[in-house]
Amino acid sequence: MEQALGVRIGVSGTALKIAGPHAEQTLAGKVFGELYELLKRGYPVYPSDVEYAVRILRGDRNAELQDIFLDTIYVSAHKRVISPKSINQKLYIDAIRNHDIVFGIGPAGTGKTYLAMAMALAALMKNQVTRMVLCRPAVEAGEKLGFLPGDLAEKVNPYLRPLYDALHDMVDFDRARRMLERGTIEVAPLAFMRGRTLNDSFIILDEAQNTTSEQMKMFLTRLGYNSKAVITGDITQIDLPSGKLSGLKEARIVLGGTKGIEFIYFTDRDVVRHRLVQSIIAAYESFNTEGPSQPSARDGNHQS
Repeated sequence: MEQALGVRIGVSGTALKIAGPHAEQTLAGKVFGELYELLKRGYPVYPSDVEYAVRILRGDRNAELQDIFLDTIYVSAHKRVISPKSINQKLYIDAIRNHDIVFGIGPAGTGKTYLAMAMALAALMKNQVTRMVLCRPAVEAGEKLGFLPGDLAEKVNPYLRPLYDALHDMVDFDRARRMLERGTIEVAPLAFMRGRTLNDSFIILDEAQNTTSEQMKMFLTRLGYNSKAVITGDITQIDLPSGKLSGLKEARIVLGGTKGIEFIYFTDRDVVRHRLVQSIIAAYESFNTEGPSQPSARDGNHQS
């Protein structure tokens, strides 16, 4: 708290004494008060939650942390409560609840896919849907992998590994395996969606920035009765061949005003990975906007 807000905090008995500029003092008091209310409600506050709380309340002094942190989506296999950690994440899960098609667009680490999977699993456990379908386009991320050995499933599995990782983080391995074997959960490359109609399903398309225009239209028209679709992607990390229009970028324009479809945009302030990830994203955005700054002597580029 001291590092984030530039204040000094002392403890006297059961009282906290906060010293520093008035605005930061007030904000620190608000953060402590909100976190204490969470603790009284039984919410386990971790060090990372303090960072998220400061970030949320710095952006909106009127925000109520209870409305965000106590909105439990799912309890993972590790008994960890999955809930939103920013205002945009709260807007995102509310959009998924209230709309059949939701686009989550923003940088890596903002919880777009993870929260969508938690919502899908919650819907599956409550029998609101009968299956969960996870897919992503099989596109190489800026590198040529060459020939991959094995049958078709073995060739595409490396592209789907991030989805399996997130799944196993939420569901214990044996249970996930049984659900995959029964087809209750399906993980597949986007190309396998062609020609299908998905009823009673919760469908997630990950890395959607790497879909072509045709693939995006194909995916969106797979939606059947009593189904939801969540499309996630980062339009700053497109790995399509040069000259190919991203289906995600096009969908923003084509479907932006369509009733029943919601677009939620994330920023670096919504990052919930290692604290340095937020700084890395901000630095790259600044670099792309303003251009490179001149290296200093300490960068190792000076000559002796």
